[in-house]
Amino acid sequence: MNAMAQIQELPAILADQIAAGEVIERPASVVKELVENAIDAHSCRIDVLVKEAGLAEIRVIDDGAGIPADQVPLAFRRHATSKITSKRELFRVTTMGFRGEALPSIASVADLTMVTAVAGADGYQYHVRGGEVLAQGVASARPGTDVTVSQLFYNTPARLKYLKSPQTELSQIVDMVYRLALGNPTVAISLTNNGKELFRSAGNGNLQQVIAAIYGVKVARKMVAIEGQDDDFTIHGYVSLPELTRAGRKYQTLLINHRYVRNFNLTKALIEGYGSKLMVGRYPFAVIDINLDPLLVDVNVHPAKREVRLSKEAQLGQLLTTTIQARLAQENLIPDVGEKTDQLLAGSAAAEVPPVVQEQAAAYQEPAAPLEAQALPPAPAQTPKPTARAVAPIIIHQVSELQSPLVQEFDARYQGEGDKPPFPTPAPVPTSSAAPAPKAEQGTLPIDDTSSAQRFPTLRYIGQLQGTFLLAQASDGLYIVDQHAAQERINYERFRREIGEVSADQQSFLTPLILNYSVAEALKINRHLATLAGAGLHLSPFGQNSFMVASHPTWLIEGQEEDTIREMVDWVLADGRLSIADFRAKTAIMMSCKRAIKANHHLADREAVALLAALPDCENPFNCPHGRPVLIHLTDRDLEKLFKRIQESHEPFAGEFDDHEF
Repeated sequence: MNAMAQIQELPAILADQIAAGEVIERPASVVKELVENAIDAHSCRIDVLVKEAGLAEIRVIDDGAGIPADQVPLAFRRHATSKITSKRELFRVTTMGFRGEALPSIASVADLTMVTAVAGADGYQYHVRGGEVLAQGVASARPGTDVTVSQLFYNTPARLKYLKSPQTELSQIVDMVYRLALGNPTVAISLTNNGKELFRSAGNGNLQQVIAAIYGVKVARKMVAIEGQDDDFTIHGYVSLPELTRAGRKYQTLLINHRYVRNFNLTKALIEGYGSKLMVGRYPFAVIDINLDPLLVDVNVHPAKREVRLSKEAQLGQLLTTTIQARLAQENLIPDVGEKTDQLLAGSAAAEVPPVVQEQAAAYQEPAAPLEAQALPPAPAQTPKPTARAVAPIIIHQVSELQSPLVQEFDARYQGEGDKPPFPTPAPVPTSSAAPAPKAEQGTLPIDDTSSAQRFPTLRYIGQLQGTFLLAQASDGLYIVDQHAAQERINYERFRREIGEVSADQQSFLTPLILNYSVAEALKINRHLATLAGAGLHLSPFGQNSFMVASHPTWLIEGQEEDTIREMVDWVLADGRLSIADFRAKTAIMMSCKRAIKANHHLADREAVALLAALPDCENPFNCPHGRPVLIHLTDRDLEKLFKRIQESHEPFAGEFDDHEF
């Protein structure tokens, strides 16, 4: 048996490389750490310039405070930082970074050159490769810091091997820059790859403009501001109207004190704020910044600080849910098809230019020279910036190569009966007598941030289309109602009340129903008998792994009692975390769907009129319990445009292009 090896302290370079494995995973990690350092240096502008998706070079230039010359070597030692000085400050972190690991970790696995200067002093250059200092000394530089990283992972081939394609690595960088820009709207951040600008934020503090620069103006217009506060937390940001959704949660950005984090419980609370306004399997856009006392959050639980530990997390989740609920309650959630009308009339040419180009042309016609061009000695002259129409094919080509969730368009098609995609809501259309809207000032985006919550319209029944849709008119145009979705909503609110009351109104089976399960399933059901009873379903143990049901709620559909009861029990087996409230809601949705009229069912006029008359009495008459729209709206103006009774001019960059969200 071999003797135990002696314990010894690792060499500094090896320790730095181990730390780099935790902090620096890929080129996007380098971008994150350097941009966060620039933000902590109170920079107003940060330029990120990468070559070959960061695999060849990453350069981050800022106009921040800079590092004094005598402190530059110290900045490359592990656990050297200016951001915390005591144990007390460790639990009151107010900066993006604080561990003092980023620079030494990057320098240990790459070739790094830093040129930095503070105002009124000479600059200093520091060149490190693989943890070894190659050169240092006084250099001419403007105030701020310029860091260039090349040959990443050149001395750790195992890590280099597991990097993905340039397209994938670039998509990760794009995603990271977007999150940093959303969390810091007061900082102007740009991203350039191989000399082609992919993104630029204005840095004027307008979060909605940053959202527009990333996702497009049409998306930004469909997002509403939220504000919430209690004794411990302050919430502000933007969430999309229920009609604007995607197939995944990748379009949701949660920020804790401006730091992007991932938190399952807060994401769940966000979704719960929409209630039944979302379609099953669809998720909203959201950018939410939560401000709190640093004592309530521990940011030291993850090397890359992507995950945090929160105190009073349940309280925060409840505040987030109620804040979103209250905000959406102010909105008229009837989808309007006016924007689709505009697209039909505008033709296909408009789709050639994505919104990001449109906005850059409007807000950045004469951008300031990049910080790279301001550095000393002077950088080579920059080629003139092409016009917006010339840039369009370049950007489109760049976007087509990216694989980032924030770059690809998830325009999933809906499946199943009646599953039609929700129509978008346009900006309010002025009446013909209204004066034209003033042009937006240069550097701003023409985003309508006002809400126009309206009462549910008074509908007058016209007729039925194909046994599926009801046509009705109101003072502001034509409405088309999905009869199945409408009755689902009416039924759902009735069943939700009946199930919630859980009265003694039960009907006995002629012969008790016996349900048999496996040992594991029976144990799980025993733990959730109270949940089942909360919806009026009472199970009694009957033998080792069986249960007896002697009666059932009277609201169960006649002839389907056993199937419905088994389905309800299956929910508990599939998700043991269901609360009584969740279980009641799920049961109400199932019952409302089973009892609703289906498509291709022709209604008598009096039945259709009664259905329309019942809708305004619903708490939420806009969506069925699955989140699909109950009705859509065509304004009188939309109809006039379709029939060419009015003509409108179409100017470039007028907000009429199809979305090409990043």
